[in-house]
Parts: sequence; C-alpha cells; structure tokens
Amino acid sequence: MLSSLEILQDGKDTSTSGKIHQSKSVSMRILYFFFFFLVMSLGVCIVSMNTIRYFGINNMAPTILKLKPCVEEISSLKSWIKPPSSLVHTMNDTELFWRATFAPRIKGYPYKRVPKVAFMFLTRGPLPLAPLWERFFKGNDRLYSIYLHSLPSYRDNFSNGSVFYGRQIPSKVAEWGEMSMCDAERRLLANAMLDLSNEWFVLVSEACIPLRNFTIVYRYLARSRFSFMGSYDELGPYGRGRYNNNMAPEVSLNQWRKGSQWFEVNRELALRIVGDTTYYPKFKQFCQPACYVDEHYFPTMLTIETPHLLANRSLTWTDWSRGGPHPATFGKEDVTERLFNKIFKSYLCTYNHQPVTLCFLFARKFSASALEPLLAMAPRVFGY
Repeated sequence: MLSSLEILQDGKDTSTSGKIHQSKSVSMRILYFFFFFLVMSLGVCIVSMNTIRYFGINNMAPTILKLKPCVEEISSLKSWIKPPSSLVHTMNDTELFWRATFAPRIKGYPYKRVPKVAFMFLTRGPLPLAPLWERFFKGNDRLYSIYLHSLPSYRDNFSNGSVFYGRQIPSKVAEWGEMSMCDAERRLLANAMLDLSNEWFVLVSEACIPLRNFTIVYRYLARSRFSFMGSYDELGPYGRGRYNNNMAPEVSLNQWRKGSQWFEVNRELALRIVGDTTYYPKFKQFCQPACYVDEHYFPTMLTIETPHLLANRSLTWTDWSRGGPHPATFGKEDVTERLFNKIFKSYLCTYNHQPVTLCFLFARKFSASALEPLLAMAPRVFGY
C-alpha cells in the first residue's frame, strides 16, 4: 500500500507531465502554421513570376498607364479653357485681377466655344426674386453663368438644384457711394472672366427683374456692336459739379461723365475695367461722397478709352421720377401690366444705329412683395 506522501508525489508528477505534453502540442501547432504560411507565400511568388513570364511585363504596363493623375498637366489646352470647378479661392483682389486679365492676342479660338452671358448679382444678402430668375434661366444651361457678391458674412441656403447653388464668390463689404462698390463690381467681373466662355457681363441687383425671355436677351447682347454703359455729360451740380480739379491730367472736366451703375459690357470692355490702373487711383482719392464714384468711374474711363464701343445707355430701366437720391421701389400693389406696357412702349432708342422701341431688358427696383404678381404675369407679359 502506498503512503500518503507517495500518492501526493504521483499526483504532482501526473499534473506536470500533462502540462509538458500540452506545451509541446501548442508548439507543434505554431510550427505547422508557420510552415503552411511559408509554403503558401512561396506558391504565390512562383505563380506571379510565371504569370509575368507568360504575359510579359510590357503587357501589364497599359493597366498602370490608365491611372489618371490627380492634377492635370498645365500644358494641356483643356486645363486653360475649362472654367474653375469652384468659385471659392484664396486669391486677393490684386492676384485675382492680374489673373483675370490674361487675354490671348489672337482673336480666333482653337476650339469650339459657345459664348455665354455672365449674370453678376451685386447684393447684400438674400435674393427674394430668385424664383422669377429661376424661371428666366430654365432650359438655357449652356448659355449663361451666375456670380453672387454679397456681404462676406452672408451664407445662402439655395438647394443643390438651384441655378444659384454654389455661385457665391469671395466677397467684401461694399458701401453705397464708396469706391468699395466699384471694387465689388470689378471683383464680380474678374471672377466671371476666369471662365473664358463668358463673353457678355450683366450687372444686376437683388431688386432687378428680367423684362424679356432669355432668348431675346441673349440675341440682343450677341448681335449688338456696342456695350451698354450709361455715359452722358451733365452740366449741373450732380454732374460736372462733382468733378475735382485734382483729377487732371488723367481726367479733364470735358471728359467727366455720369451714368447708371447697372451695365452690360462685352469681354473687351470688361478687360479694360478690371485691368485699369490709370484712372482708379484718381477716382479713389478725389471722388468721395457727395461724388458718388459708382456713377462716374466706369462711364468716364470708358468714354476716354473706348467711346466708339459704347451705346451710351443702360439696358436696365429705373424710375427716378419721384425724386431723391434713390429710385422708386415697386411693391405688390405697383406691379400691373400697365406699368410694363409703359416701359415697353414709351421709349425710343437706337440699336446698332437703328431706331427701336426695345430699349430695356431689365428693370428695378422691385421688393420681395412683388414676387407673387410678377410670377403670375411673367408668361403673358415677359414671355417666360
């Protein structure tokens, strides 16, 4: 019979031998797994080498070459002519104006170019008449582009299906009657000029409406030999009376002009406006309120530089009959067919040196309350 000590010793030996056996088993499993992985890796290498030998490395190259680079080479024509994918950029005004004034000296284009109209909205914030403009633009996607200049703090809430979605440019505060207003207009022009397809540039506000359908507007601008910038010599205190003798010799009193802030110009004149460094310093320093620079800078400069290219009138109708520093604003009760019949039939002007009654394509100022009646009469009165 075994003693208690022997029994305990036998139990201890049995436990220890079990643990040793388990440890050997785990080690063997790890060894088998490593050996299996080594064999598989070797097999993959052998298959890959045989594949390359059979098909040839040259036959695999096209697959690699099909990968497109993240950044397209700047040497390709497409990289120069395509419009920016986003209107958001980090250029300051000096950089932007310099970039926008790149212009080819050869008049023809080595690619099929569809000229567009750039509609530039100079606003403080929301566009209350946006639904009317949406209807005006509908169906003409390839023939226009849109740019919005607002207060820097404003963020629009247009849906991604709107023509205004993502069309807000980097903006700065623009004060009425100050040079910052002209800066905003030049900023709009410069951003629009980055798209080489833009040929005509129309400045409007959130209170403007289109008086004709898009087809008429497009053809009117495309067939005109002139740009539409109001420019006239007013002898009274609100014209020549605002001239400052310090503006000579760049600008003389006889060259001083006045005109509407709202214009429609072609690419040649847009280039002159954005690229000007001769007249800008004079107007900024010596045309301070009550010399309202947005009424004098562009009309005077273009009259001096390119008088033969100006129609000397704006295509935007405005009512100044009520007097005061601001034109009349039309609300819901003012919007009648009688009002627009007056605009359509009461004026005579020249178009390419021929007398016409179609003198205005846009009108202002209309408040948000005018939207409903405007939408109701648009198909019948405006043709859209």
